Amino acid sequence: MQNDHPKLWFMIIQCFHLSSLGPSSKKLLLLAKAYPMLEDLFREMTRLYVEELGNVRLRRPDPATIEGCVALRPENYPMAWHIPFNEKGTGFGAATKAMCIGLRFPLPDQLETLVEVSIECGRMTHNHPTGFLGSFCSALFASYAVQGMPLARWGRDMLRTVSLAEEYCRRKVRHMAEYHEYWFYFEAKWQCYLEERGIAEEGQDSPHFPEPYGPAERDQAYKQWSSEGRGGRRGHDAPMIAYDALLGAGGDWKELCYRAMFHAGYNNSTGAIAGFLYGILYGLKNVPQNHFKDLEMRKQLEHLGEKLYEKAQSNC
Repeated sequence: MQNDHPKLWFMIIQCFHLSSLGPSSKKLLLLAKAYPMLEDLFREMTRLYVEELGNVRLRRPDPATIEGCVALRPENYPMAWHIPFNEKGTGFGAATKAMCIGLRFPLPDQLETLVEVSIECGRMTHNHPTGFLGSFCSALFASYAVQGMPLARWGRDMLRTVSLAEEYCRRKVRHMAEYHEYWFYFEAKWQCYLEERGIAEEGQDSPHFPEPYGPAERDQAYKQWSSEGRGGRRGHDAPMIAYDALLGAGGDWKELCYRAMFHAGYNNSTGAIAGFLYGILYGLKNVPQNHFKDLEMRKQLEHLGEKLYEKAQSNC
């Protein structure tokens, strides 16, 4: 495993702006524990989402997160996290909370587990393919970063892996008939993006950016990738913009901020994902100290990062 030093994992957690800090930080704690069955993890996560609903509201998440939390039923053992299909559950909320799943299950032989956990955790609040596939995408990108996979491969490898997500949903999820109408939107948007950057095919490892590609040009591109003119609002384009920013910025933190965090769309979602992935790849060496020294709940997050690292290292 690349980046196998626990202090770096502390940095990763510190870099991440937790969009729903209460349940998201507790999600890290749950992932750092051992469970006899994944269903036990999902039930406990359901309970904590409901318990922390008040804190979630204070963080101003996307509306689907609130709707999903309200629909959860932790007291119903077989159906605790199985909320109704939601045509509005397309937002960024699931994608911005899923990167820690990729840290817990970062290895290639853990891929099936990563797929299951990222989809089910996404469906708890965003029971729509555009929403929960965003969770799957962000978690998978985090695992690719830990593995040291070249950035230009992430998008096309993720698209190939969507078939595993679809297979899982066909086997395990009762909403597949309702999903079918919307399933291919996520894939189509990502395929178009990869073709635009010239990295859709094997061996295409040098992304092409237009000239010029300043703030105005980026805002226009982000609008085109979105579903309604606000870049980063949905589960497909929040990780897409973050990924594009990483491709363009490399290890330059300032440039990453310009591309992922300073734009006219939902820059909190794109910035959260980009910052987390940047932390895995580069740590804090290029990040000004005042960007993280007073991070909310820093000590707790450092502790959780250590526990998550230990559990991932044990590969169990």
